[in-house]
Amino acid sequence: MREVDCDVLVVGSGAAGLTAAITAEEAGLRVLLVEKTEFIGGTTAFSAGVIWIPNNGPARKLGVIDTPEDAIRYLRSETGNKIDEQKAAAYIHYAPEMLDFMQSKSQAQFDALPSMPDYHPDYPGGSKGGRSLRPRVFDGRRLGESFASLRPPIKTMTIFGGMMVGSADLPHLYNFKRSLSSFSHAAKMFARYCLDRISHDRGTRLTNGNALIAALLLTANDRKIAIWRSSPVSALISDNGAVHGAIVSKDGEDIRVVAKKAVILATGGFPADEEQRQELDRDVHNGIRFRSLAPTTNTGDGLRLARSMGAGTDFDVHHYAAWTPVSEVPQPDGSTIGFPHFNDRAKPGFIVVDKRGRRFCNETVSYHDFVPLMLDACRNDETVEAFIIADHQSVRRWGMGAAPPSPLSIAPFLRSGYLKRASTVEGLAKLLGMDPGGLVDTLSEFNRSAELGQDPAFGRGNDAYQRIHGAMHERGYHPNIAPIKSPPYYALRIIPGDIGTFAGIRTNEKAEVISKEGAPIPNLYAVGNDSGSVMRGTYPGAGVTLGPAMTFAYIAASRIAGRDGFRP
Repeated sequence: MREVDCDVLVVGSGAAGLTAAITAEEAGLRVLLVEKTEFIGGTTAFSAGVIWIPNNGPARKLGVIDTPEDAIRYLRSETGNKIDEQKAAAYIHYAPEMLDFMQSKSQAQFDALPSMPDYHPDYPGGSKGGRSLRPRVFDGRRLGESFASLRPPIKTMTIFGGMMVGSADLPHLYNFKRSLSSFSHAAKMFARYCLDRISHDRGTRLTNGNALIAALLLTANDRKIAIWRSSPVSALISDNGAVHGAIVSKDGEDIRVVAKKAVILATGGFPADEEQRQELDRDVHNGIRFRSLAPTTNTGDGLRLARSMGAGTDFDVHHYAAWTPVSEVPQPDGSTIGFPHFNDRAKPGFIVVDKRGRRFCNETVSYHDFVPLMLDACRNDETVEAFIIADHQSVRRWGMGAAPPSPLSIAPFLRSGYLKRASTVEGLAKLLGMDPGGLVDTLSEFNRSAELGQDPAFGRGNDAYQRIHGAMHERGYHPNIAPIKSPPYYALRIIPGDIGTFAGIRTNEKAEVISKEGAPIPNLYAVGNDSGSVMRGTYPGAGVTLGPAMTFAYIAASRIAGRDGFRP
């Protein structure tokens, strides 16, 4: 068997794997990064690319006041008795340093979001804004030939067949008919996309997680870091309990990769490992199948490899996955693509009902909080499903799921059955197979209060996070509440889904893999969704998966290099 050596072997090419590789290379170590698929980017490429970094420098420059003490207080209030104090302290300490390092040593650049609150801003230590940062738009043409190796975003999250839309673009697209500056912004986006399609199969103006991965990939290329695509790891190599490399399959050949210092697992968790998921799903809702939006190739390779070395698992978390409600968008070939409903539920003129036509929760809570509420509402139902309900005015103003707002057409989504439409509330209920009386009563009750900008039943928009996703600057509206009374009426079916796993390999504050006996396994590290989450299965704010993923990757590579960190 052919043998190749390096100092550090990184398994996986999401934000965690690329951050580990860049950090280790900066320390003078020879790095080999292997990726099982043909694409670079993992789950990160599908994500919003936001990172949650308390007490960060960019926010301080904008006047945001934050402290490590407030951040750890907030994590304690979120995670309760499941908190790992040492891991949480390490994260709070090193996260700002990681950000400074990446912004000075890589192409990845971030902007603080001073108006983006934590998801529970009124909890002790919660923040009204600044802890979440968004990657800057990236010109994919800078990657040259490597652009083709970048994992494309989820198709349903693009428009016109390949134009990416970031969170900073949405206000302009919603208001392009109302604002000259928004019209100009939207026109430039569309013109750039038209030019891109002359030479590319999708847009090269990259946003969200695609922008972050592209920036990290360009950095890795500039640093001449070796990257093997389509190169899965079949086994780890060990001697006397210490890990010394792995068997990697490349171009039809098994290669013995000797890692002189360490192996870092960053394979993206186990969202597509049906056997492992079934075991955990039984505890959630009698074995219900969730629609995962993570890559189908994230089959728990890291967990399997670590277990082969005697690693322990960290499954004692509040939720084993990061939940989000999902709708399924029909495709011409008969398949469906999932669409995550992060924010549309919070818009005025939208509510969510169960199959009896009854509201069951505050629709404006975070996506992670929403799914357990839906599960509870459907506890005795054979199928776990709910329906977003809206009127014509609201659907054309904001869009509905993957169906876009005016002036783009929703006709294809009606023809495919993705959207249901009827001229009356009773007619809509019949299309959905629910009792018309239940939906009529629900809308009548909701509209009476909504006319006054109130929601006494569930309190829509009762904190800063919920309001930020409404219509904050629309005159005449409560940010999250408007009556539903402009026919025709629309409905969209949603089911439980996830964007990745929180449970995983047991690790310590140094990102070292811990054995079932409680000791570190020499030379083996796990980061990103492979590792049990420092958030303990909670979702405190935007970016709480990528922030820890990059931070513990930075910690792991620094430790391997014999440093406590870098000071850019």
